[in-house]
Amino acid sequence: MEFPSHKDNLDVKDFSPSQTRQRRSSSIIQHLEPDNQDTKIDQQLNPNVNANWVHYKGAWTVHFVIIILLKVFFNFITVLDNNWKWTLVNLTYCIGSYIMFHQVKGTPFEFNNGAYDNLTMWEQIDNGDQYTPAKKFLMSVPIFLFLISTHYANYNLNLFILNGVSCLCVVVPKLAISHRLRVTLY
Repeated sequence: MEFPSHKDNLDVKDFSPSQTRQRRSSSIIQHLEPDNQDTKIDQQLNPNVNANWVHYKGAWTVHFVIIILLKVFFNFITVLDNNWKWTLVNLTYCIGSYIMFHQVKGTPFEFNNGAYDNLTMWEQIDNGDQYTPAKKFLMSVPIFLFLISTHYANYNLNLFILNGVSCLCVVVPKLAISHRLRVTLY
């Protein structure tokens, strides 16, 4: 593609959007553009099995089972106090939840022509609608785990801060203001 030189005396209006270059943003926070019509059609053709599992029977119970299994696992480490065991349960759940819902993009299935390739699982759940029952539940689990771990940590200030930061790192990306927002450090 050849760009006109300044000698051609063309106005900016003569450039088509495909000819103009987009500048790279210097901000670490970028907003993902809305889907185009083709992507929306591809998303509606087939159900998204990557995100629809949250509506299946027993899907919410899995979170409690994971928390109980983590507590049992950390109970085998006898050198830790109970307050550290609950803090580690909270940290492990929050890190796993962040990676699963907010870090990995796309789907492992190739049936929708890449319609979900730019979206995280959180953005895929309920087609991006906010504050649905499934999303309310998934947002409340880290908050309740924070409250439990803080209580069993005997309200130790250092553990409170550690538990609070880990909870915020999972809850803030779930809020409506964070929808389709990307934080890139590179």
